[in-house]
Amino acid sequence: MGKNFIGLDTAQTQKLADSLNGLLANYQIFYMNVRGYHWNIKGENFFELHAKFEELYDDLLLKIDEIAERVLTLGHVPAHAYSTYIEQSEVVERKNVSDGKEAVTNIVDSFSKLISKQREILSLAGEADDEGTSALMSDYISEQEKTVWMYRSYLGH
Repeated sequence: MGKNFIGLDTAQTQKLADSLNGLLANYQIFYMNVRGYHWNIKGENFFELHAKFEELYDDLLLKIDEIAERVLTLGHVPAHAYSTYIEQSEVVERKNVSDGKEAVTNIVDSFSKLISKQREILSLAGEADDEGTSALMSDYISEQEKTVWMYRSYLGH
Protein backbone atom coordinates (compact mmCIF):
# COMPACT_ATOMS: atom_id res chain seq x y z
CA MET A 1 0.00 0.00 0.00
CA GLY A 2 1.33 3.44 -0.97
CA LYS A 3 1.48 6.38 1.39
CA ASN A 4 0.77 10.00 0.54
CA PHE A 5 2.91 12.99 1.53
CA ILE A 6 1.49 13.09 5.09
CA GLY A 7 2.03 9.38 5.64
CA LEU A 8 -1.52 8.10 5.10
CA ASP A 9 -2.52 5.20 2.88
CA THR A 10 -3.52 6.57 -0.53
CA ALA A 11 -6.49 4.20 -1.00
CA GLN A 12 -7.89 5.20 2.38
CA THR A 13 -7.38 8.91 1.72
CA GLN A 14 -9.29 8.54 -1.55
CA LYS A 15 -12.25 7.11 0.40
CA LEU A 16 -11.94 9.90 2.96
CA ALA A 17 -11.72 12.58 0.28
CA ASP A 18 -14.81 11.18 -1.47
CA SER A 19 -16.72 11.18 1.84
CA LEU A 20 -15.51 14.67 2.71
CA ASN A 21 -16.63 15.89 -0.72
CA GLY A 22 -20.07 14.41 -0.05
CA LEU A 23 -20.09 16.23 3.28
CA LEU A 24 -18.99 19.42 1.53
CA ALA A 25 -21.95 19.13 -0.86
CA ASN A 26 -24.34 18.84 2.10
CA TYR A 27 -22.76 21.83 3.82
CA GLN A 28 -23.00 23.98 0.69
CA ILE A 29 -26.72 23.28 0.19
CA PHE A 30 -27.36 23.76 3.92
CA TYR A 31 -25.45 27.06 3.79
CA MET A 32 -27.55 28.38 0.89
CA ASN A 33 -30.75 27.26 2.62
CA VAL A 34 -29.80 29.16 5.78
CA ARG A 35 -28.91 32.26 3.72
CA GLY A 36 -32.42 32.06 2.27
CA TYR A 37 -33.98 31.70 5.73
CA HIS A 38 -32.00 34.75 6.88
CA TRP A 39 -33.13 36.82 3.92
CA ASN A 40 -36.78 35.73 3.89
CA ILE A 41 -37.73 35.24 7.55
CA LYS A 42 -40.92 37.02 8.64
CA GLY A 43 -43.06 37.12 11.74
CA GLU A 44 -42.89 37.75 15.46
CA ASN A 45 -39.43 36.17 15.93
CA PHE A 46 -37.90 38.02 12.97
CA PHE A 47 -35.15 39.82 14.90
CA GLU A 48 -34.09 36.79 16.93
CA LEU A 49 -34.11 34.35 13.99
CA HIS A 50 -32.60 36.80 11.48
CA ALA A 51 -29.58 37.20 13.76
CA LYS A 52 -29.41 33.49 14.65
CA PHE A 53 -29.48 32.45 10.99
CA GLU A 54 -26.65 34.88 10.18
CA GLU A 55 -24.59 33.40 13.02
CA LEU A 56 -25.30 29.92 11.66
CA TYR A 57 -24.44 30.64 8.02
CA ASP A 58 -21.20 32.36 9.08
CA ASP A 59 -20.24 29.19 10.99
CA LEU A 60 -21.23 26.94 8.06
CA LEU A 61 -19.05 29.00 5.73
CA LEU A 62 -16.02 28.49 7.98
CA LYS A 63 -16.66 24.74 8.08
CA ILE A 64 -17.06 24.61 4.29
CA ASP A 65 -13.58 26.10 3.96
CA GLU A 66 -12.12 23.73 6.58
CA ILE A 67 -13.60 20.68 4.84
CA ALA A 68 -12.30 21.76 1.43
CA GLU A 69 -8.86 22.42 2.90
CA ARG A 70 -8.87 18.98 4.57
CA VAL A 71 -9.58 17.37 1.17
CA LEU A 72 -6.58 19.29 -0.22
CA THR A 73 -4.44 18.27 2.77
CA LEU A 74 -5.24 14.64 1.98
CA GLY A 75 -3.94 15.24 -1.56
CA HIS A 76 -7.25 15.42 -3.40
CA VAL A 77 -9.47 18.05 -5.05
CA PRO A 78 -12.51 19.49 -3.25
CA ALA A 79 -15.81 19.52 -5.12
CA HIS A 80 -16.48 23.06 -6.28
CA ALA A 81 -19.54 23.12 -8.54
CA TYR A 82 -23.13 23.62 -7.45
CA SER A 83 -24.25 20.97 -9.94
CA THR A 84 -22.09 18.48 -8.01
CA TYR A 85 -23.43 19.72 -4.69
CA ILE A 86 -27.07 19.33 -5.78
CA GLU A 87 -26.30 15.86 -7.16
CA GLN A 88 -24.52 14.61 -4.01
CA SER A 89 -26.35 16.36 -1.18
CA GLU A 90 -28.83 14.60 1.07
CA VAL A 91 -29.74 18.01 2.49
CA VAL A 92 -32.64 19.12 0.31
CA GLU A 93 -32.60 22.52 -1.33
CA ARG A 94 -35.27 24.76 0.25
CA LYS A 95 -36.76 27.78 -1.49
CA ASN A 96 -38.83 30.70 -0.24
CA VAL A 97 -39.10 29.62 3.40
CA SER A 98 -40.27 32.57 5.51
CA ASP A 99 -41.87 30.76 8.46
CA GLY A 100 -39.56 30.51 11.48
CA LYS A 101 -40.71 27.11 12.71
CA GLU A 102 -40.40 25.61 9.23
CA ALA A 103 -36.89 27.05 8.85
CA VAL A 104 -35.79 25.76 12.27
CA THR A 105 -37.32 22.34 11.56
CA ASN A 106 -35.34 22.21 8.30
CA ILE A 107 -32.18 23.25 10.17
CA VAL A 108 -32.60 20.44 12.71
CA ASP A 109 -33.17 17.94 9.89
CA SER A 110 -30.08 19.18 8.04
CA PHE A 111 -27.92 18.96 11.15
CA SER A 112 -29.11 15.39 11.69
CA LYS A 113 -27.90 14.49 8.20
CA LEU A 114 -24.56 16.25 8.72
CA ILE A 115 -23.95 14.60 12.09
CA SER A 116 -24.68 11.17 10.63
CA LYS A 117 -22.27 11.75 7.73
CA GLN A 118 -19.63 13.12 10.09
CA ARG A 119 -19.89 10.01 12.28
CA GLU A 120 -19.27 7.86 9.17
CA ILE A 121 -16.23 9.96 8.27
CA LEU A 122 -14.99 9.80 11.87
CA SER A 123 -15.08 6.01 11.63
CA LEU A 124 -13.26 5.99 8.27
CA ALA A 125 -10.66 8.42 9.60
CA GLY A 126 -10.06 6.19 12.62
CA GLU A 127 -9.47 3.18 10.38
CA ALA A 128 -6.98 5.26 8.33
CA ASP A 129 -5.16 6.66 11.41
CA ASP A 130 -6.09 10.12 10.09
CA GLU A 131 -5.99 12.19 13.27
CA GLY A 132 -6.56 15.48 11.41
CA THR A 133 -9.88 14.40 9.91
CA SER A 134 -10.87 12.62 13.15
CA ALA A 135 -10.31 15.78 15.20
CA LEU A 136 -12.26 17.93 12.74
CA MET A 137 -15.26 15.56 12.68
CA SER A 138 -15.19 15.08 16.45
CA ASP A 139 -15.23 18.86 17.02
CA TYR A 140 -18.10 19.34 14.57
CA ILE A 141 -20.18 16.53 16.07
CA SER A 142 -19.90 17.68 19.69
CA GLU A 143 -20.64 21.30 18.76
CA GLN A 144 -23.58 20.43 16.52
CA GLU A 145 -25.19 18.03 18.97
CA LYS A 146 -25.55 20.96 21.37
CA THR A 147 -26.81 23.22 18.56
CA VAL A 148 -29.48 20.65 17.63
CA TRP A 149 -30.60 20.49 21.26
CA MET A 150 -30.98 24.30 21.28
CA TYR A 151 -32.93 24.45 18.01
CA ARG A 152 -35.15 21.55 19.14
CA SER A 153 -35.79 23.42 22.40
CA TYR A 154 -36.89 26.44 20.37
CA LEU A 155 -39.41 24.14 18.63
CA GLY A 156 -40.64 22.89 22.01
CA HIS A 157 -39.24 19.35 21.61
